Amino acid sequence: MEKRWNILPTDEVHERALHAVLKINPALCRILVQRGFNTFEKAKAFYRPELTNLHSPWLMKDMDKATARILQAFDAGEKIMVYGDYDVDGTTSVASMYSFLSAIYSQVDYYIPHRYKEGYGISKIGIDYAKENDFSLIVSLDCGIKAVDLVAYAKTLEIDFIVCDHHLPDAEVPDAIAILNAKQKDCSYPYKELCGCGVGFKLMQALTEKLKLPQDSYLQYLDLVAIAIAADIVPITGENRILAFYGVKKVNENPSTGIKALLDLAKRAQGEIDIAGLVFVVAPRINAAGRMDDAKKAVQLFIEKDYEKAVQYAEILHSDNDDRREADASITEEALSLLEQDVNTTNKKTTVLFQSHWHKGVVGIVASRLIETYYRPTIVLTQTEKIVGGSARSVPGFNLYEAVHACREHLLGYGGHFAAAGMTLLPEKVEAFAEAFELVVANTITPELLIPEINIDTEIKFSDITFSFYNIIQQMSPFGPDNMSPTFISHNVEDTGSCKIVKEKHIRFVLKQGNFQFSGIGFNMAEKFDIILTHKKIDVVYKIDINQWQGNKTLQLRVIDFRPSENS
Repeated sequence: MEKRWNILPTDEVHERALHAVLKINPALCRILVQRGFNTFEKAKAFYRPELTNLHSPWLMKDMDKATARILQAFDAGEKIMVYGDYDVDGTTSVASMYSFLSAIYSQVDYYIPHRYKEGYGISKIGIDYAKENDFSLIVSLDCGIKAVDLVAYAKTLEIDFIVCDHHLPDAEVPDAIAILNAKQKDCSYPYKELCGCGVGFKLMQALTEKLKLPQDSYLQYLDLVAIAIAADIVPITGENRILAFYGVKKVNENPSTGIKALLDLAKRAQGEIDIAGLVFVVAPRINAAGRMDDAKKAVQLFIEKDYEKAVQYAEILHSDNDDRREADASITEEALSLLEQDVNTTNKKTTVLFQSHWHKGVVGIVASRLIETYYRPTIVLTQTEKIVGGSARSVPGFNLYEAVHACREHLLGYGGHFAAAGMTLLPEKVEAFAEAFELVVANTITPELLIPEINIDTEIKFSDITFSFYNIIQQMSPFGPDNMSPTFISHNVEDTGSCKIVKEKHIRFVLKQGNFQFSGIGFNMAEKFDIILTHKKIDVVYKIDINQWQGNKTLQLRVIDFRPSENS
């Protein structure tokens, strides 16, 4: 698949000024300036995140009301329900808040809605359960900001709500006792990108201060916050960077019992986990609980103190994840086959596929997989009883929600945001919806958005690549949205004659530039091997990795793309 290369702009004035004080490779100063760290003070704060730089929780609108209502519940002996969504952010939020509250108060329980019986967010079933079991206060986490009617319903049952959420509020918000959400227009909290677990963390921080508890009362849950930040794909900037930095540190040095059991089962050693490890090792196993069955198992894992029992829960999640992967792989294979058989596939600007037997827990994952081959807005649908439902995924830069909204006449319901959406419809409406979606996207998407883009931080020479250079890059971690691992380009690079195809799909590179030589790997690039054979020099885009073999460490290239050099 052809890709667009976008080399990010430079600011030479600030780069030179920063280089004068930092005395590090100019390319690294360029990256720091690109990311907004254009002074010594900003760069120092970036490279040395400190927990003391977390914002005061009292800056968040309604924090005083939230803590006062919880303390009132303590005094009156009320039962408190901690309620959260079934994904990673929701289950980590619930596990941390439940553990925090139950350590200081006995009348606390938690509730996770069933993905398929109740759906996303606050449910009437959940509120009725609270009433039947004498709960008078619900603390919702990672959900609730749009639950205007359900919070009003709870009020008729004399159940109060404290809503802790990070999703964008509508014009009307629930009539809750308190709403903790930095995205509210009248909330002056300085950092707007906390995940749901992060908002819950701020409430725990405030309660710790109010009750004069030891700081570890809430800091012990940093590992759960880091997992939520990683899985929910929020920007790893500002306060999230501090939380992720110390959360990853805790995962590697002193993880909670449940996380340790999960890592042990996944055969991942402590000390080796980064944000990518949380995204690809921990998060899928947690998400699998809700996708394949019941997400309460994830909370049970996180709150368990006994290692042997935690291992049992981890094994269940591990099994759920195996089932999820099997369903994901088989459905993806079938979907790709359907697309290959469709003579119109190559002419379309969208993918919409429907099979009634596909597992609804993985259709979103399958949609993302299909985009890797057919790069365009994609919807995968399945059927439960008489209703068709599915998930949509976009390509960067295209507003998927608006496109789905434009086709609403064919739908029973829909929701989502810029990059992802979900919808329900009747089986007889699938074909008309697919045609309408194709028409809307074809008329609104620009051609370049249908070509994947690689953002390149800066050009460097092979002579720049040293362990010192690599170590300074690593100090920029944790990496994630808005702070990605730097991507480099080097021009006029030569094949040493040792480049070769491995396992039929990949290229093992051995490249040189002047007197400097590096090996590297390019995954799924075998079809481009002829470029190496037919051109003397190539331009190569890559990240720098470390390779450990038999006790030796070497730097290597993880090649993202390459093309012939000009005049080669």
